[in-house]
Amino acid sequence: MSALLSVRDLSIGFGSGPSVVSGVSFDVEPGQTLALVGESGSGKTISCRAALRILPRTAQIRSGTITLNDSKGTANLTELSERQMRGIRGNRISMIFQEPMRSLSPLHKIGNQVSEVLWLHRGASESEARKEVLGQFERVGFPDPARAYDSYPFEMSGGMRQRAMIAMAMVSKPELLIADEPTTALDVTTQAQVLGLIKELQRETGMALILVTHDLGVVANMAEQVVVMHKGRVMEAGPAEPILNNPAHPYTQQLFDAAPEIPDQEAVGLPMPDEDLILQMTGVSKTYTMRSSKGWSANKLIHACRGVDMKLARGKTLAIVGESGSGKTTAARIALGAELPDPGGEVLFRTTQDADPITVHSMTRAERTAFQRKAQMVFQDPYSSLSPRMRIQDAMTEPLEIHRIGNSAEQRDKAAEMLQRVGLNSDMLKRYPHAFSGGQRQRLSIARAMMLDPALIVCDEPTSALDVSVQEQILTLLENLQDSLNLSYLFISHDLAVVARIADEVAVMRRGLVVEQAPPETLFYNPRHPYTKALIAAQPEPDINRPIDLKLVALGAGSPDSWDDAFRFSDTVIPSLVELEPGHKVRCHV
Repeated sequence: MSALLSVRDLSIGFGSGPSVVSGVSFDVEPGQTLALVGESGSGKTISCRAALRILPRTAQIRSGTITLNDSKGTANLTELSERQMRGIRGNRISMIFQEPMRSLSPLHKIGNQVSEVLWLHRGASESEARKEVLGQFERVGFPDPARAYDSYPFEMSGGMRQRAMIAMAMVSKPELLIADEPTTALDVTTQAQVLGLIKELQRETGMALILVTHDLGVVANMAEQVVVMHKGRVMEAGPAEPILNNPAHPYTQQLFDAAPEIPDQEAVGLPMPDEDLILQMTGVSKTYTMRSSKGWSANKLIHACRGVDMKLARGKTLAIVGESGSGKTTAARIALGAELPDPGGEVLFRTTQDADPITVHSMTRAERTAFQRKAQMVFQDPYSSLSPRMRIQDAMTEPLEIHRIGNSAEQRDKAAEMLQRVGLNSDMLKRYPHAFSGGQRQRLSIARAMMLDPALIVCDEPTSALDVSVQEQILTLLENLQDSLNLSYLFISHDLAVVARIADEVAVMRRGLVVEQAPPETLFYNPRHPYTKALIAAQPEPDINRPIDLKLVALGAGSPDSWDDAFRFSDTVIPSLVELEPGHKVRCHV
């Protein structure tokens, strides 16, 4: 049997510079999953983009061939005209892009953008396309497919936008799907369901898959063949089992060593101390009103947070985990004063141990200015949070200028000091954000948050888009900064392996509610709530002999109506958060 896609001796370069991809070769068989693994900048994505001929204008394929052998014939993709390639893109070969916000039009509704694939390649009518797209939306995990169909990209969370991209790529049932970090922005339960969905589609249609990823747990669950790339070259290639069980190349071994895992040893964690709390949230709820698109329909209430009670001790880390839309980021924004809670909710902040608590949402202008110096945020997407038109020096000194701290020379020295503290060189101050890798941009975001010497930092998915080696560096950096400066972190994540490493206490959220809360040592080895069990079961491990248990994931990640009677809740009947053992709280009917 001939390969569905055959890449031979591919070399790609930019302008007159050296080749960034050199001599890359691999084959993808029909129905097979090939994983391209490596760090950012290793050449994985650009090799895949070459197959669809969507390279940047300055890039050129310098040598090699890319051949497609599908049911419609054989084609050398490097020689086809642009007109011929239009019939292949999105139809015979589809691609899921890593950054959905940059790949989706902000001016068109999600449903119309996904339906366009069926209009162009199948000639489907509007009603036929809508019916098929709604079905696809349901399969990729949209809780309300009709609402998602009529929403714009900016009205959705990052995870929801990624689901829309996956639906767009799979709705035409292509013969080859190229998935570029398809689950990076997804929580682990949705990731497990999406990976299961892709496998199911492969069985139904015989679709082949090229999976570009840095997550070795995903590779272990999905791939039959693995190609490990580094600096544009293939380091190791072959069947997945021997590579994952016994990697031969030192670089592959290095990737395994950097991959975070939930520890195996059982332990009893101690609850977070109450004597020196820097942040305390009591009875915090947040309700949004979504206006109906039809004049005769009632407006819909969206409960983003409901009765959230959390305490963060000084110098400690409280992690909030949960799926997209569970209320994690809303709770963090309320903690920072960026959102007003519903009446009855209260957030208290103490600048020092002996200071009187400040009510965050009742501050005077002077108190708010002082609070903003002490509480900062590191955002999920460092590229979007740094202005592309500002040099790094200007972006970093801006907080000091706003708060009128120091003169220009002192501000510049402070910026240089912060860059060195996060492992970057001070001569990078004159560069723009686009000149940095993803990991370097995340370091810049952390350095900018540190400019005002804060006591509290809210980290919103700070490692979700990073490859494992860079993720390891960022986590080590955060730990070192906490130890040396006694920082407190409110850490938002969907990666339980990361949480197990960095957190002193974990709060699990689902549909705006904290459903379980405990130290990680207790939570991971004695989970009580079905949703927590689903999160742990959905965590992919770099072990080909320990696949994800999709049945357990589906049980806990499903509707609360499907849970056991002890944990079941609805909009009108919500059980209390009960302390079953010291420091271990579970939302259940006692």
